[in-house]
Amino acid sequence: MSQNLFLSGWRAAPLALALAASAASGASPATADYALLGPGFAKGQAKSEAAAAAIARARAALGRPPGAIPQLHTEGTLPGKGIREISLKAKLDHPIMLDLAIAWRATGDRAFLDQAARYLDNWAQTYQMSFNPIDETGFDRVIMAYDLTEPDLPADVRGRLDAFWRKMAVGYLDAMDAGPKNGNTNWQSHRVKLATMAAFQTGDRALIDRARTAYRRQIATNLNPDGSTFDFGERDALHYVTYDLEPLSMAALTARAHGEDWYHWRAPSGASLPGALDWLVPYARGDKTHIEFVNSKVQFDRDRAGAGQDEYAPHPWKPVASLDLYRIASLLDPQYAPLAGALERQSGRRSEAWIALFAVARR
Repeated sequence: MSQNLFLSGWRAAPLALALAASAASGASPATADYALLGPGFAKGQAKSEAAAAAIARARAALGRPPGAIPQLHTEGTLPGKGIREISLKAKLDHPIMLDLAIAWRATGDRAFLDQAARYLDNWAQTYQMSFNPIDETGFDRVIMAYDLTEPDLPADVRGRLDAFWRKMAVGYLDAMDAGPKNGNTNWQSHRVKLATMAAFQTGDRALIDRARTAYRRQIATNLNPDGSTFDFGERDALHYVTYDLEPLSMAALTARAHGEDWYHWRAPSGASLPGALDWLVPYARGDKTHIEFVNSKVQFDRDRAGAGQDEYAPHPWKPVASLDLYRIASLLDPQYAPLAGALERQSGRRSEAWIALFAVARR
C-alpha cells in the first residue's frame, strides 16, 4: 500500500469504498484491475434518480449499431472538414458505452451488457491509437464502461480489451518519457489522464508507478506556484485552465480509488492541483471576470475565430464553463461541492450519471 494512503475525516469514505470493492473482487487494493469505478459501482441503483437518465439513454441505444472508426481526428481541424465530422459522429459511441454499462450494473438486465460488449469489442477491434491525447481524451468514458462490464464479458472480448488498455498505457507513458509535442501544455494533462486510467485498469504496478511520475512531472511543469497554468499564460483563456485541470483531476481521482493520494502532492516550487483549483475559484464564482483569447500567442486560436468559432474570439468567460471541472473536484475535496452545486443551478445541467452515483456512494 502506498505511503500516501490517508484515512482521516471525510477523506476516509472514498478510500474505504475503494478498499471494500477491491476486497470483494479478491484483488489487491493497490493493483485491482479497474480504473476508477470499482466492482460494486451502481449495483442495484436502478430506481435512483442518478441512474434513471443513463438507463433511459441506454435503452434508446439498444438498437443502435456501434460506429468505431480506425482513427479519430478533431484536434487542429476547422468545422466542415470531413474527418472532423466523421470523428465527432464516432465519438458519440463513448458516452453511450458508459450509459449501457451503468444500466447493466444498475438493473442486471443482460440486454445492456450484451450491447455494451458489442460496442466495446467493436472499438477494440477497429480503432488504431494515434496517441494524440486531444483526439483520444474521450476514451476515459470507455475505460469506465469497461470497469463496469469486465467481469461479465466473454473471455475473448476481455482479452482484446485488456491488450487495448495496456497498449494505451504503455504508448502514452512512452510518449511522455520521449518529450512529446506540447509536453508542458494541456496535451500532457490529457496524456496523464489516459495513461493513469489505463495503467490502473491493467493493474500493472510498474505502469502505475510510471503514471504517478508523469502526473507529478506535469504538476511541476504545467502549474505555477501562484495556481495559474502555463496554458493561461500562453492562450490568455480560462477555457484552457479547465482543460488543464479536468484531466489532472480525473487522474488524481483514479489514484484515490486505489488508496493513493496524488491530489495533495506539491511540486518543489509549491505548485499543486488544489492550488490551481483555488486560483480559478474567484472566476468560477463570478468575483473576477476575464475576456478570453485577447492576448493568445497561438495563431490557431485566431484561425478558429476567423472560421466562425466564436468561442475562440475575444469574449467574456462564463463561470458555468467550469462546471464539469468542479463536479470532478468535489469528488476529491468536498469544499468544492457548494460551488459545483451553484454552477449546476446556473447552467441547468445535471451531473453525469457516474459523477452523481460516485458522490452518493461516497456519502
